[in-house]
This record gives sequence, C-alpha cells and structure tokens, in this order.
Amino acid sequence: MLSHFGEAMKARREQSGTSRAALAKQMGIRPGVLASIEKCASLPNKRMLSTICGHLKVSEEELLLGAGLVPCWLEDLLRKRPRDMLDVFSSRFGSSGFENQNDQNSVEPCPDRVLETKLGKLYQADCVVFLRSLDDESTDLVFADPPFNLNKDYGHNISDSLSECHYLAWCCLWLREVIRILKPGGSLFLYNLPKWNVRLAAWLTQYLEFRHWIAVDIKFSLPISGRLYPSHYSLLYFAKGPRVRTFNPPRLPIETCRHCGGELRDYGGYKDRMNPRGVNITDVWTDLSPVRHARFKRRTANELPLKLLDRVLDIAAREGDLVVDPFGGSGTTYIAAELKGRRWLGSEIEDCRPIINRFEHLDREKENLQEIRKKINLLFTPDSLALRRRNGHDTSKYRFSGSRVIETSVQPHC
Repeated sequence: MLSHFGEAMKARREQSGTSRAALAKQMGIRPGVLASIEKCASLPNKRMLSTICGHLKVSEEELLLGAGLVPCWLEDLLRKRPRDMLDVFSSRFGSSGFENQNDQNSVEPCPDRVLETKLGKLYQADCVVFLRSLDDESTDLVFADPPFNLNKDYGHNISDSLSECHYLAWCCLWLREVIRILKPGGSLFLYNLPKWNVRLAAWLTQYLEFRHWIAVDIKFSLPISGRLYPSHYSLLYFAKGPRVRTFNPPRLPIETCRHCGGELRDYGGYKDRMNPRGVNITDVWTDLSPVRHARFKRRTANELPLKLLDRVLDIAAREGDLVVDPFGGSGTTYIAAELKGRRWLGSEIEDCRPIINRFEHLDREKENLQEIRKKINLLFTPDSLALRRRNGHDTSKYRFSGSRVIETSVQPHC
C-alpha cells in the first residue's frame, strides 16, 4: 500500500462535513498551515497529529490506516498470526470483503486492433483492459512509460492531473496485471520520474526482485525553483524471480576526448587490458538524447529515443521473445521490437496514427537503428579511432577489422 497522509486527512475531513477554514479555526492555526499539511505526504509531528485526530473525532490508528500506514503493533500481529487475522476479517465482513482474485485476473477480450505486423499487434484500448486480455505468465519483457501526472495534454481519454493517491493506486492497478503476465525470469522496465518510481519501487519489491535503478541522463529544459536541478529520469529494472531468463547488456566504447581522442578515464589502471568489444555498461546512462529532430519526432508530446529501447531489448529479450508495452505513445518500443526480431503486443488509449505512420516508414527507422548499432560492442568508434591515430595515440596493441577492435595484445580484465 502506498501512503499519503495529507490526502487521507483531507478525505476524512470532507467526510465529516468540516471545511478547512472551520477545522483550522478549531485547531487555532491558520488555514494556510492546514492546507500545507493536506498537501504533504509525510506525517506531521506527534502533537499536531493528536490535535488533528481529536478535532476530526478519529483515532490515530484509523487515520494512519486510511493513509496506507500500518501501525507497528498491527503489522507485527499480521506477520505473526496471519491466519487468525484473516479469520477475524472474514467473520466480520464475509468473503465479499476480499477481492475476487479469480475475477480480477480472468482474461478479458481486448477490443479494437488497429495495427498488425509480421511480429506484433497494436490495440487502441485502456492499458488495464489490454493487459487483462493477456494470458498468465505469457510475456518475457514488459517496458512501461506511463504518463508522469504532470498535467500534460495527452487527449480527452487521459487525465494527467490526478491526486497523488489516485495516481499511485492507478499505477499499482496496471502493475498487478504486469506482474501476472510476466513469465518466471521475465523482466520489467518502468520509466518514470524519481518522485514516482521511488514509491513504486518499494511497492514492487513485494512481488518482484529488484535488479537496478538506472539513471537516464536526459536533462529538463529549465530548473525548478526551490529544488536541485532535475537532470535524470528513473528506469527501474525488476525481474520475476531471483534469476532472469535473459541478460545480455551491450558494451559501449571507451570515453575519449573529442579534441585529441585520448581516454578520459583510466579504468582502474587497466586501459591496456580492456575487452575488445568495449566497456561494461553501468546503471547511469549519459549517452541518450531527447528526440527533437523533425525527421524522427512523431508527435508533440515527448517520445523516447530509439537508442533507449534498443538497449533495453538487448539486455532483457532475445529474438522471438514477447515484448509488451501498455503505453504505446509514439510506438518506439514496437519499432525497436519489430526491427530486432522480437514479437510484440501493445496498446494506446489515444490517437494511434503516429504509431501507424512510423510503421509506414520503417526503412527510415531501420536506418536510424543501424546508425545506433554502429556505436556498440566496440572499443573505439570509427571517429574516435581516426582522431587517436591523427594525434599519435598508441594503437599497436590492438588488432582491427576495419575500424573495429577484434583482439588486444593482452588478456582483457572485464
């Protein structure tokens, strides 16, 4: 359960029929102070919490539970005596008090298929309806890039300005379906703002195995007053079970100076023993750029670079594997899957024409992917290698096939 004390408090106040101004007057504080408390996800101090509960005529435990915060004594009791607690709840509320898991997880028909290719199908549908149409444990990889709840206009079918509790509850709703459809050893990549992913990561660890928090360095256009400059998105990487079915990360070229071609890092003093296929990829990705060029941008809203999805599919899906993306957007996941020989399924609740148009110009996308692929699994890019040679850097310890290093004179250390 994901917590937000302020929203739970506001809901309880409104249920009691008390206005904010009236409650603030009863408590002897300014309405603005009370408004700040209702906007805050964290708990107020003990004295303020006791005062709020007294005026709302509710116990602290009841208010905390409404906010998704389980008191320590109850958490301990649930952990030590789960059967007894279930019996108590069942006798008090009956079986109707619990979710009918069979009904919730039953496969539903998915409407409105708008595109079918050799490897994939696209549906114009709500993400939850789409995901519920898929079989249990049928999917190798799920990539999800949901709306970030930033009040952007994605169309009349999407509200991108939900309360925090509502947004997080919606995320948990479709993530439950994602967990259901993943095969054992399957992977989930969830792309979102750190603000949301830090909470969703905590929730996901109840059901999946955490592998990585990947920082994707794509800077925002303007700083935000009162905060550190936000310069990365979060890409969560989870697996269903302790071992993944596929893990094949690409290697990247050595970072070199754009002026002289010299190495920018010493790699622990092992520069002379690098793997000829390149450097191990880290969990900080600084080589991705926003899609801004008119040739590649398909819609007014943001869209993900093809390079990002090419990398994700390399890491967690083999040829023939099934990749699912329930938030189609501009269709980058589907394009990457189609070009890389992965089967795919997806949905988009709004206009699907940008995705369909991309598939009508697949040759252009293929050219883009080929350019991207020229700069992976090699120690030096052709440009950096030429620059190194012009500036007298030693290349005698490497044997080349064209511009690609195929062997080093010493044993690689990584």
